[in-house]
Amino acid sequence: MGQVLHGSATTTHAIRAAIQRSKASISALSLTYGINPKTVQKWRKRATVEDRKTGPRNPRSTVLSEDEEAIIVAFRRHTLLPLDDCLYALQPSIPHLTRSSLHRCLQRHGISRLPDVTGDRPAKKRFKRYPIGYFHIDIAELRTAEGKLYLFIAIDRTSKFAFAKLVERANIKAAAAFLDELVEAVPYRIHKVLTDNGTQPES
Repeated sequence: MGQVLHGSATTTHAIRAAIQRSKASISALSLTYGINPKTVQKWRKRATVEDRKTGPRNPRSTVLSEDEEAIIVAFRRHTLLPLDDCLYALQPSIPHLTRSSLHRCLQRHGISRLPDVTGDRPAKKRFKRYPIGYFHIDIAELRTAEGKLYLFIAIDRTSKFAFAKLVERANIKAAAAFLDELVEAVPYRIHKVLTDNGTQPES
């Protein structure tokens, strides 16, 4: 199998191995192989002859904060909306969010593609058809560098219009404020709101 070397590599695996075995001085090896003394030092210190991966070990966005990425991930997982629908719904909360930064964020978290429900997998059960204005509201708990936060998510089952808001406490006051903002944001009449079974603990 051929060697796969870094694009700017000045040594081969054989030269690197020879450097590691040799007891000659760094300057002598530098002259012998026509390479920089720092390169000799680098390979003499290593236990392998393979190139290390380049780039950041933990890729992070230069545009989005950790909290904003957490919002995006939770929103995508809860709504399963297409990219452009996610962008439209999230931009009021994250004004600087662009289509490309959203796509890169979803790629980093392994959710850039929606689940495939074709083939041998059983298709998800379809919701009953409702007139526009029937909203389902859910709450996602987020763990961020700042601590625990909550994401209120509302989505119209028919139009797929979505609205989200990040809050520090998922209590009655926050829920009431979210509903008021939802009514202001939706460009048509809301006639019914559905929540999941169970109760949300006061936070």
